[in-house]
Amino acid sequence: MKLSKKHILVIRLSAMGDVAMTVPVIRALTKQNSNIKITVLTRSFFAPFFKDIKEVNVFCSDFKNHHKGILGLFKLYNELIDLKIDFVVDLHNVLRSKALIKLFRFNGYTCHQIDKARKDKKRLTCKDPNKELKPLKTTHERYADVFRELGYTIDLSKSYSANKKKIPEFISKKIKEKKLIGVAPFAAHESKSLPIRKLHELIKSLSSIDNTSILLFGGGDRQKDIFESIAKDYQNTFSCIGKVSFSEELDIISNLNVMISVDSGNGHIAASYDIPVITVWGVTHPSLGFKPYNQPKCNQILPDLKKFPLIPTSVYGKNYPKTYLNCFQTIKISEVFHQVKKYL
Repeated sequence: MKLSKKHILVIRLSAMGDVAMTVPVIRALTKQNSNIKITVLTRSFFAPFFKDIKEVNVFCSDFKNHHKGILGLFKLYNELIDLKIDFVVDLHNVLRSKALIKLFRFNGYTCHQIDKARKDKKRLTCKDPNKELKPLKTTHERYADVFRELGYTIDLSKSYSANKKKIPEFISKKIKEKKLIGVAPFAAHESKSLPIRKLHELIKSLSSIDNTSILLFGGGDRQKDIFESIAKDYQNTFSCIGKVSFSEELDIISNLNVMISVDSGNGHIAASYDIPVITVWGVTHPSLGFKPYNQPKCNQILPDLKKFPLIPTSVYGKNYPKTYLNCFQTIKISEVFHQVKKYL
């Protein structure tokens, strides 16, 4: 007799990089454990992340309208109950997800939440220039630990790459059979974003590599203008902003030979497709646990920590001394170039 599948609700509402980091963990979970199915509660914008994982469905939250306020939260809870959930996993651990967990627990559901190690992260981001940058457990392992608490086995050393998707016609006409280099130079905070001068230096360096196309990823009108201005100067450089949907952007990323990203969502997206990711760090640091999935130490390009000993200054780059914006000036583009060549 075939056992019915256990239904796990996974809560991870935002942000883009954090949601993207759940993908390789959930993929490993479904590959290594039979008789389970997953419903991911997240924003509708992030639904394409999970489109190629067979045992995963996405339930889209709408906290601006349908699920707004306390009554909306109860409405969301009742809608989730109708899905016949067996277990609840909270990979977010914020006020809203905690409220949902309380409702589930009150009604007898088994629930587990991520340990974000806030005290350890606070220690790493303190203003002591002599602090020890002892690496914390990765966020991916913290996600996996929550499923392990339910009794499931997850070995994250095993990689399960997604199939390459069809490249949209807009891009395929331009790139033909060339090798693809993705560049995502901007983040939500200036302290994690590559300065324009450094970006120009990077693109100039990359454009010299034969038989390659450089694809620029980001969002917003300001970044679009910057990318279009840069692309005009190089025949093999193209901006993707405003030209493809988010789902199509993921399809393009799945075909990259290598991604160069700052500490932001695009790096995590590429890593979820088993694409080599070279991360250029600013005031944050891989020791905090946000290194892209299964990426080697040599792909982590760091500022000069002797000149900027307070790095990491904060977990997400919100807080930093003003002078620390200069940390990117110590990044050697030649080091990035050297790593890129390895993957081409």
